[in-house]
Amino acid sequence: MSVPSIRKKTQILRAELDKLVTLPLIWLTLMGTFILNLGLAAAFTSIGLQGAIGSQSILNIGFASMEYLQAGFIILGILATCSEYTGGQIRTTLAAMPCRGIQLSMKHLALAIITVPAAFIIAASGVLYTYMMMRDTAAVIGLDTMVEALAGAAGYLTLTTLLSAAIGALLRRTTPALVVLLGYYFIVSPLSRDFLPSITMYFPDTAGYYMYMPPSSDEINVLSPMQGTGISMIWTLNFIIAAIVFYRKRDA
Repeated sequence: MSVPSIRKKTQILRAELDKLVTLPLIWLTLMGTFILNLGLAAAFTSIGLQGAIGSQSILNIGFASMEYLQAGFIILGILATCSEYTGGQIRTTLAAMPCRGIQLSMKHLALAIITVPAAFIIAASGVLYTYMMMRDTAAVIGLDTMVEALAGAAGYLTLTTLLSAAIGALLRRTTPALVVLLGYYFIVSPLSRDFLPSITMYFPDTAGYYMYMPPSSDEINVLSPMQGTGISMIWTLNFIIAAIVFYRKRDA
């Protein structure tokens, strides 16, 4: 790879970071997700303290909000790629950066740079709250286990964000992308788990679950954290590649 090519990609990455950082909806989404997660963590912890959910580990209770927390990161990914189409800013972007494949790739990389620390902080806030409130009553877990689980949770949320951004780039409209993704994550996938458990474990959200939650002793067909990560990455990369292919062939 030539030096000018590296410099060019770095400039595009910096430009994409600037666009994301200066987009108010990005920060509003992250702040709203953070507040929602703390509220849900408080609710699940309160239920746990009352003994309504039995004797569970801090991770089980701290990550109980993940199913709802992922909605904020789905919205984040869609906003990152669809926002430019709303007011026609995409034409300016393509005029300034005509290398479409590189531009969209750098947008996903910029989004990952923002999402990784945000996902870790938000996921950790719920677990930390649960730990502070239930450290004397819930099952004890080791520090290494907690750090690995938080890293897996941050990785899952980041992959979910990038997958959502890719689908947003494919559909180019915020509302259809939201309907498709939220419909899948909150309706189609949960219903499918009851009828096709051996197949749905290879779906991106179910595989991603094993990235941060250790399987219980009564589970038979489970994935290891590495297997869950690999399957989730394959889904995400396939959608990103498809988004880049269609992005290069379409008109603005």
